[in-house]
This record gives sequence, structure tokens and C-alpha cells, in this order.
Amino acid sequence: MQSPSPRILKPPLTDEDVLPLRAGERVLISGVIYSARDAAHRRMIEALERGERLPFEPAGQVIYYMGPSPAARGRPIGSAGPTTSYRMDAFAPALYAAGVRATMGKGARSDAVRRAIREHRALYLAAVGGAGALLARRVRVAELIAYPDLGPEAVRRLVVEEFPAIVVNDAHGADLYEMALSRAHGGEG
Repeated sequence: MQSPSPRILKPPLTDEDVLPLRAGERVLISGVIYSARDAAHRRMIEALERGERLPFEPAGQVIYYMGPSPAARGRPIGSAGPTTSYRMDAFAPALYAAGVRATMGKGARSDAVRRAIREHRALYLAAVGGAGALLARRVRVAELIAYPDLGPEAVRRLVVEEFPAIVVNDAHGADLYEMALSRAHGGEG
């Protein structure tokens, strides 16, 4: 049986983009996404707590948990693989509340993040770990937009074309990792 074609996502995302997606579906993202890691997330949350604006308009946006390696000559970015998402779990609920519609990284999310995903009709996507060089080929533009002192953890505006990911947590509460564990243990998933 052939798996269905991946769905195309073009940020900023809306309910019409997010709500039909289910855990386990493949997506291809084309357009602008933002990369940020731990230190940048901490600064963004501090900015929100002070009533300040984020370095980008969060409504409908995708944040990719990635710290790139230096770009080779003629390329916009070096290796662009995902980092472990749980390190951003303390910050993710506030960013979903601010309007972010999807985050992307690798690994499972906390209960608090999964609740925030359901509450804000959002998504958590997984990018393939260990494939940073291949994923970098999907990045057309990489522009540092905030916190340059953080080096690879700074916030970057990325223009991507058909960037592949898998829906792990959907807006309806499903979790791909839990489904896989259930199947592995004889459940229906």
C-alpha cells in the first residue's frame, strides 16, 4: 500500500492548515520558518514577560529547533538538523499562546506542551535527526534576525522549500510516539 502524498504547508499557518492534519502524516513546508534554540527561547519568553514584541510576528509561524553549522561557500546554511525538543518544553506553551502554530525538532514533548498544542490548535513536527546536511539543501535563505551574540542559538529567518517533517502531536491530542509504543505492545494505536 502506497502512503499518501505529503501535505504542503505554507506558513503562516491557519486552522485550515493545522486542523486536518493527524499524527503520523508527512508534510512539506515551503516558505518562511524561524530557527531558535534554548538561549533564544529564554530571551523571547523574557521579552513577552516584559510586554515586548518578539523578533518576528508569531501568529501562524513555525519555530524549528535547530542550531546550524557554518555555511559552506555558496550555501545559505551549514548542517540544519533538528535538536532535542524537550529542552524548549518550559518555553513552548507561552510561544503557542503568543500565536506560534507549530514547533519542529526531534523527540517527545511534555504533557504541558501537548496540552498547549491542543488548546491553541497547533502542531509539533519532527524533522529527521542525523540528516542535517540533507535538510540544509531545503534551506534557500538563512538570515540572522535576533540575538547575534548567541551564535548558532540565535534566531534566524529561514526560507525553506519542501522541507520534510512528520506530524508527531496534532491539534486533536494524538501523539505519534505513543501510538507507535501502543502498536509495539500489541495495542491498536
